Amino acid sequence: MARKIAPVDVTSGPARVDRRTKDLTRRLLPGDIAVIDHEDLDRVAAEALVRTRVAGVVNASASLSGRYPNAGPLALAAAGIVLVDGVGSKVMDLVCEGQDVRIDGSDVWVDGAIVGRGTRQDGASLQAAYEAAKETMGAALESFAANTLEFLRHEHDLVLDPPELPHLVVDVRGRHVLIVVRGFDYREDLAHLRSYMREIKPVIVGVDGGADALLEEGFRPDVILGDFDSVSDGALRCGAELVVHSYRGGEAPGAKRLEEMGLPYVTFSPTGTSEDAAMLLAYEKGADLIVAVGTHVSMVEFLDKGRAGMASTFLVRLKVGQLLVDAKGVSKLYESRIRKSDLMFFLLAAMLCFVVVVVAVFPRVFLESFWLLVREAWRSLTH
Repeated sequence: MARKIAPVDVTSGPARVDRRTKDLTRRLLPGDIAVIDHEDLDRVAAEALVRTRVAGVVNASASLSGRYPNAGPLALAAAGIVLVDGVGSKVMDLVCEGQDVRIDGSDVWVDGAIVGRGTRQDGASLQAAYEAAKETMGAALESFAANTLEFLRHEHDLVLDPPELPHLVVDVRGRHVLIVVRGFDYREDLAHLRSYMREIKPVIVGVDGGADALLEEGFRPDVILGDFDSVSDGALRCGAELVVHSYRGGEAPGAKRLEEMGLPYVTFSPTGTSEDAAMLLAYEKGADLIVAVGTHVSMVEFLDKGRAGMASTFLVRLKVGQLLVDAKGVSKLYESRIRKSDLMFFLLAAMLCFVVVVVAVFPRVFLESFWLLVREAWRSLTH
């Protein structure tokens, strides 16, 4: 009897369901189906999904809405991960954790019934949407610039005024401070700074999930700063000083988690993002140099984070600019162009040359040396 072959556009696996993609990636396993509700799936989240080697992604929202050129979904397509978009918010309730899910074309099946239908994306469709978003991003840029300027006009003093600094045990004054943020290419850039970190021994600050990246590379952060919504319990217990980025007025959402874990912390409440707060803290504490990894500086990066402007970051960078070295893209700058096969061929060729030289030269040198010894011995005997 002939064996049935499943259609190539059918993918199945156990479901993992979460509205927060960064929380979901911590428990995904290879072959799982990730069920998310993430409009404009950002590149960092998409790359995290790729690293888990999921079989497919079911998104209740549009992974690339067209508001701006978002490269996240393209990473899924490049990795060969099935993506069904715009399935609708009901799928988040109709699919339960651990259920077997089958993606058949653009349909999502559970227990023999269709629980959602969306748009089956591939590299071509996503690339077309990406290019279309590039053509129409003028409106997003205008709105982004307006929001930034509005903040600059009315609230610039919140960033420029000296903030009330928390007490830190680690001494920052006169030292380099390395700030690691979970942004574009942060893992690769961090790996390229290994020798710098070993030689200079900077004060290491992990901003939320950046602390986990540091630990994965074998480095323990001295300070972890953020609202602690994307950092693991293991990182929080690694022995680093914990600084909660709180709101003006004292509200600190991240403090509750630390209190439940019984961990000591201090608060810091400048306006802006947590990475802005980390730079301000290093600057005001007297750092000699600030090296930033994975920080957000472009409109696309800020829109990926769901922020409508970057005024605080603009002001903070103006303030600390003379001390700031941005290591973003250092992995691309020093990316090796030598292929392993080329290097192996070179080594083999060098070894072959060495063998040829030894074979060709050694016998002659040996014979000449032997003849000189015999001749000198003969002269000694005859005189």
